[in-house]
Amino acid sequence: MTYEFSEERLKTYLDDRFGQASLSIERVGGGQSNPTFFVKHGAERMVLRKQPAGDILPGAHAVDREYRVMSALQGSAVPVPRTIVFCEDKSIVGTPFYLMERVEGRVFHDASLAEVTPEHREKVYYAVAEAMAKLHAVDPTSIGLGDFGKQGNYFERQIARWSRQYAESPSERIPSLDRVIDWLRQNQPRDDGRVAIAHGDFRLGNMLFHPTHNEVVAILDWELSTLGHPLADLAFCCMPWRTSPDEYGGILGKDLKTLKLPEEIDFIRVYYRSAIPTAKLTPFHLAFALFRFAVIFVGIADRVRLGNAFDDDAAALGPLASRFAARAEEAIAGSKFPSLE
Repeated sequence: MTYEFSEERLKTYLDDRFGQASLSIERVGGGQSNPTFFVKHGAERMVLRKQPAGDILPGAHAVDREYRVMSALQGSAVPVPRTIVFCEDKSIVGTPFYLMERVEGRVFHDASLAEVTPEHREKVYYAVAEAMAKLHAVDPTSIGLGDFGKQGNYFERQIARWSRQYAESPSERIPSLDRVIDWLRQNQPRDDGRVAIAHGDFRLGNMLFHPTHNEVVAILDWELSTLGHPLADLAFCCMPWRTSPDEYGGILGKDLKTLKLPEEIDFIRVYYRSAIPTAKLTPFHLAFALFRFAVIFVGIADRVRLGNAFDDDAAALGPLASRFAARAEEAIAGSKFPSLE
């Protein structure tokens, strides 16, 4: 198979670093972020993550940040793969890249968990909540990540960042997204000083589960990670309950009781039961999460037009920006908002 980089150059790099060995490469499908490949070099089974080819927005597809945060979390209670090497030399595979160990496990991209027997579905979701709580319990400074992002005013900075990315996009404006941005700017909660490692894309599809047990063995796709507020991750992880099956595979409208899927409020309660004390989730946090994903979809549409979208299904995802903006407006209206009381 032909890849967008030279297998010979990668083999030379690996041979120089690890010794002469055979090389096999397999592209890993799915995802809209950094192209990912299984790499087998001799007996070493690894995963290669690189930036997409072509023009990308400044700060996007930050494989260096992925590598740094996973390296820092080695030995903590947070399940992450073992990192191996980061390479800035673009001559090897065309962009910076890193290698990490290949962890065996299962990935569930279907939020309804059709491939999981019904009696295990709640446990899978609750394992996600517990893994998230473990991440947010880590003191960033204690593992050398005190400078991994600015501290304080997280939501203000994130709204500014994603609004700017949207403003710089050549895509047509989305009126509902413009309204959401205005509302978020005017309704930010007071900063409570809580600082944690925020994954930025914490969802079921970025969890690697044990081959047979309902346990998260690796949290993947850290490119959006930074120092932030834990409620940003929690709200983002609630999106399946806020979006329909044709909106990136949500479960809104499905019969959760019959399918033995947890209710949103039960998922949230498991997180709070496992987490260190933090503020309550509000409609602001849910609207923020949906707004941010809407902007991500705008970026996917832009990459499709530029011809450097990695995933074959990217063209179908770009139009979801307006759908997610509408869901954000629903969250703002407070419809079906769960109460922890």
